[in-house]
Amino acid sequence: MPPITPGRGLPRRAAAALTGLALIAAGVTATAIAPAAAGAATVSVAATVSAAGTVSAAGTGATTVGTPADFPVRVNQLGYLPDGPKRATVVSSATAPLTWQLRDSSGAQVATGTTTVHGADQASGQSTHLVDFGAYTGTGTGFTLTVGGLAGHPFDISASLYDGLRSDSLNFFYQQRSGIAIDAALAGGSAYARPAGHLGVAPNKGDTSVPCQAGVCDYRLDVRGGWYDAGDQGKYVVNGGIATWELVNSFERARRSGGDAALGDSTLRVPERGNGVPDVLDEARWELEFLLRMQVPDGRPMAGMAFHKIHDAQWTGLPTRPELDDQQRELHKPSTAATLNLAATAAQCARVYAPYDAAFAARCLDAARRAWTAARTNPGVLAPATDSTGGGAYEDADVSDEFYWAAAELLATTGESQYRDAVASSPLHTAPVDAFWWGGTATLGRITLATVPGVALPADDLARLRGLLTTAADGYLSTMGGQGYAVPLAPDGYVWGSNSSIANNAMVLAVAHELTGAARYRTGALEAMDYLLGRNALDRSYVSGYGERAAENEHHRFWAHQNDAALPHPPAGSFAGGPNSGLQDPVAQARLAGCAPAACYVDDIGSYSTNEVAVNWNASLAWLASFAAERPAAPATPAVQVAPAAVTVPEGGTAAVAVRLSAAPAQNVTVTVTRTSGDPDLSAAAAPLVFTPADWSTAQQVRVSAAQDADPAAGSALFTVGGPGVRSATFTATEADDDTAGPAASCAVAYKVDSSWGNGFTATVTVKNTGASTVSGWTLGWNFTGDQRITNAWNATVSQSGAAVTARDAGWNGTLAPGASAGFGFQATYSGGNAAPPRFTVNGADCA
Repeated sequence: MPPITPGRGLPRRAAAALTGLALIAAGVTATAIAPAAAGAATVSVAATVSAAGTVSAAGTGATTVGTPADFPVRVNQLGYLPDGPKRATVVSSATAPLTWQLRDSSGAQVATGTTTVHGADQASGQSTHLVDFGAYTGTGTGFTLTVGGLAGHPFDISASLYDGLRSDSLNFFYQQRSGIAIDAALAGGSAYARPAGHLGVAPNKGDTSVPCQAGVCDYRLDVRGGWYDAGDQGKYVVNGGIATWELVNSFERARRSGGDAALGDSTLRVPERGNGVPDVLDEARWELEFLLRMQVPDGRPMAGMAFHKIHDAQWTGLPTRPELDDQQRELHKPSTAATLNLAATAAQCARVYAPYDAAFAARCLDAARRAWTAARTNPGVLAPATDSTGGGAYEDADVSDEFYWAAAELLATTGESQYRDAVASSPLHTAPVDAFWWGGTATLGRITLATVPGVALPADDLARLRGLLTTAADGYLSTMGGQGYAVPLAPDGYVWGSNSSIANNAMVLAVAHELTGAARYRTGALEAMDYLLGRNALDRSYVSGYGERAAENEHHRFWAHQNDAALPHPPAGSFAGGPNSGLQDPVAQARLAGCAPAACYVDDIGSYSTNEVAVNWNASLAWLASFAAERPAAPATPAVQVAPAAVTVPEGGTAAVAVRLSAAPAQNVTVTVTRTSGDPDLSAAAAPLVFTPADWSTAQQVRVSAAQDADPAAGSALFTVGGPGVRSATFTATEADDDTAGPAASCAVAYKVDSSWGNGFTATVTVKNTGASTVSGWTLGWNFTGDQRITNAWNATVSQSGAAVTARDAGWNGTLAPGASAGFGFQATYSGGNAAPPRFTVNGADCA
C-alpha cells in the first residue's frame, strides 16, 4: 500500500492515542426522548439522529455523520467509583426535565430523579440534559441508566474500577518496546507476541549501528531499545521525553500519597518484575536507556547534545511488522529541544531511581548536567518542519519552555544555585499555567517545583507556583461547567490528539487536588475520565477493550487487524487520539466533512489524524488511570523526604541536606543517616533526628563531610535516611576534590569485545605505554555506560562499584617500557546496550 505520512508538527499539539468510532449509516432510526406538555415526563417517539448527533422527531432530519442513534444516554461505559461523581448526559431536544431511573443487574430500580436541562452543547452541536446519580453509593456490576424507557450501556460501580485500566494502559509501553522480543504471557496472548525489532538482524538495518543523515555526522551509534513512538516505528526524543516524565511522575505522586505499592515490583506485566524495583520505573527505564544513548558522545562535535530522532529513511507501508522492516534507519541532527528533554528526564531519573540503582541514577545526573551545558552552548539548534520524510518532524521553534522544564528538574534534584537562577529568571516562572504537550513543557516544570518536597525556592515563590496551578485547574472546572459533557477542553480545542489534551488537563486538576485537598478537583479529573470512556458526543470509549463501544481499529503498523486478519487489534488499554476538527488525513476528510468539533473522529486504521496511538498519549491516560485507581485504605506510613537528592561537598568541608517527613507520624520517630555505599571519605553526622507528631513538617539539617585527602579523585557515596515507622529515602553526595593530579601518563587503551551472547560477553583490554619513560605499575579505570557487570577477570585484578571499574596490574605485567603493552581479559553480563566505555584513565591520567 502507499506510504502513510502523518504530520507530527505543531498541529499535533496534544498527547493522545486515537481510537474510534465506526460511522453509522444515514437515516438510522431509534427511540428518542421528547418533551411532554409540561413538567417532567418520559415519552418515547420514533426519531433520527442528526449530523450533530442530536435526537429529533422522526422525519425532521437525516444522519450524515454517523453517531450512535440507539444510545442517547451517554455514560462512562466502564463505570463509576462509589465515592466519586456519577453523572451522565442525555441527548435530547426536550425543554423540560425528564425522569431517569438507575437499575441494578436484576432490573430493580435503585435510584430515580429528573434531569437538568443543559441545552445546546457547542462542541458537539447536540442538545443535552444532565443526570446526576451521585447520591447512590451502592456497588455492583451491570447497572443501567434509563431515560424515557431507553437504557444506556451497562456499567459497574466499584472501588477497584480502574485497577485493570491502570495495568493495561501501562502494558501498552511494554508492547511498544523496540529491541526486545515481546512475550505472549506478558502481552495478553500469542497474537501480540513478536520477535525483537530493530536489533540489526536481517532484514532490519538498525538500531545497533545507526548512521546519521548525510552531512549530520560521520560515525554510527548504538541506539537500540526505547519505545516505538506511535503507529510508526520511529523513536523521537521529544515525544519519548514527555512520555517518560509522565510515567515517572505518576510514581512520584503515588509515593507522596502512599499509593506507590500499586505501581511497585511485580504489579505490572514487565519482564523485569521481581527485581526489587517498582515495575513502572522498570518500564520507564527502557526508554531512559534509549534517551541516554541518543546523547552525542564526548569528543564529537556538539558533544552532550541529543539527536532529535531516529527512524526509517522512507515511510513504511501499513502494515509492517517491526522485525520485518527493511528500511535503512538514520539519526537526525541534534536539537536543543531534544537535548533539554534529555536533561529534564535524566535529572528526574537521578532523584527517583537513586534508592534502587545508585549507579544508574549517577549516570542520569551526569547526562543531565552535560545536556544542560550543551543546550546552553547551543540554544538555537531547532528541528525543522521540513524533516518529515520517513518520520514525524516534531519541529519546535520555541525552546524557552524546555529550558524552564530542564532547569526545574535539575533544581529539584540538586538544589544548585545555577539551576535556581535559570528557573527564577525565566518569564515562564511567573506566567499563567497553560496546557502542556510535547512541544509545550513548562507546566511539567511547574508541577515538579510545586510538588517535589524540599525544592530550594523561597516559600512565597512556591506558594505562588501552587496558586498558578490551582488557578489553571479552576479555569478547567469553569470550562467543564459550561458544557453538556463536562470536558476540560474549550470547543475550539479539538485538535490532533485532543484526548490527550483532555487527560493532561485532568492531570492539572489532580495536581490541584493534591496541593489543596479540595474535592472539586478530584471530581473534575474523574469526569474527564468519564468523557474518555464513553460519556461523549459519539457514545464511544476511546480506550481499546474498555466499554461496549470501544475503539478497535487504531492506526498502527503491527496492530493492523483491519488491514490483515492475521494481525491483532490494538491491545486493551490503547488510547486513541480522538476528535480532530482539522481532518488531516484522507479518510477523515472523506468521511467526516461537516462534523462538529467533538464528533470529528472515525475508528478506521487509515485515519491517522484522529485514530493513531502514541506513547505520549498513552502516558497521559496511564497517569490519570493511576490517579483514579488509587484508594489508600489507611493513613499512609510517613515517608522521609530529603532535599537536595544530590549534594556536592567541598573536600575538607561540609554541605547540608534537609530532612523532613511527608506526614505526621502516630508517635515520635527516630531517623538515622548511614552511608550505604561509595567513598568512605564522605560521611554524615552521626546524631539521629527525632520527629514528633507536632513538628514532622519542619526540616532538620544533616551535615555531610568530605575528608581532606591527597588523591585527585572526586568520590561519591549513597546515603540512606530512615528508621522504624517511616519509609526511607536516599541522597547522593559527591566530593568536590581540590587536589591536583600528578603528571599525565602517555598511554593508549584498546577495548575489544571478543564474543557476545544473550546477556553476556567477554572482552580484552590492552594498555600501551606511548610515553618516553617506563611505567612501573599501572591502574586502569573506566565507567561503563550501561548496566554491564564483570563476573571474573584474568591477567589483572579487577573490581567494580556501580558503573566504575578499576583494573590493577597482576604484578608480573606491571612494568611497561616505552612502546610496551599489557593485556587482560574479563567476562561480564549486561542487558540492553553494550557500548564500549568512552573514556579510560591510567594512573589517574586520561588515555587516548
